[in-house]
Amino acid sequence: MTPAPIPALFRGLCDDAALFPPGNAPLDAAVPQHIGYRDTAYADLVGPLVFPIPRVRELVDVPGSIDLSLTAPSGPGTVAAGLAAARAIPGVVVVAVEIAVPEGTSLDELGFIDRDIEIYVEIPRDTRRDEIFDVVDERGYRAKFRTGGVTADLYPDEAELASLIHEATRREIAFKATAGLHHAIRNTGSDNGFEQHGFLNVLLAAQAAESGARKTELEAILAIRDPEVVAAHVASIETARAFLSFGTCSIREPLDDLIGLGLIPPM
Repeated sequence: MTPAPIPALFRGLCDDAALFPPGNAPLDAAVPQHIGYRDTAYADLVGPLVFPIPRVRELVDVPGSIDLSLTAPSGPGTVAAGLAAARAIPGVVVVAVEIAVPEGTSLDELGFIDRDIEIYVEIPRDTRRDEIFDVVDERGYRAKFRTGGVTADLYPDEAELASLIHEATRREIAFKATAGLHHAIRNTGSDNGFEQHGFLNVLLAAQAAESGARKTELEAILAIRDPEVVAAHVASIETARAFLSFGTCSIREPLDDLIGLGLIPPM
């Protein structure tokens, strides 16, 4: 029996960040694995392969075509050369760029923009937040929120993440998330003890923000730990997804969570 297709709500939800911690997959394994996702029943769940600009020149042999979302950890000044290098590789299609804004970066550097692709700018967790939001808003970019990492301090709490989601929604800025969303539901990491956001909690909070929810309401949604409550609310969503995607080093983990919650069929 052929499995039912991935529901529209979850299509493209999981960007493939296999190269990044904690997975740190070898390049010669990550690329063919990503291409192989196209032949699986859950192909529609998977977005582009997230690829760091500093490693583009390592990508010398692509067995077929591949969509990349390039990350620019050193800032916007590296993007033009990174794009040129990636586009020179046969089979590579760059569909997005995710730009960090290190301290000291001139915001004028964010004006280069190649509008043939989606531009995400990471909103910093410091006093520059509002002015970076202003640039993203003025130039029609998308936002990227950091939702975790290898240390506990890299995880924003419910209030901070709710504030980001609320502000993005107020400005009508679409967003994606990166790191830390290892499971569908809010949880305490079994291996590290970190308080971790659930990707479905983030999805629900984004939908609620679109409907006019206050920041305190978004905080409450992000804090829900009951899988049945979250799954029931997600199953009732009838509008387009407001939370675009998140990077995950394991596609199988979110897939298994969605199957376990009864939101997609076994496959």
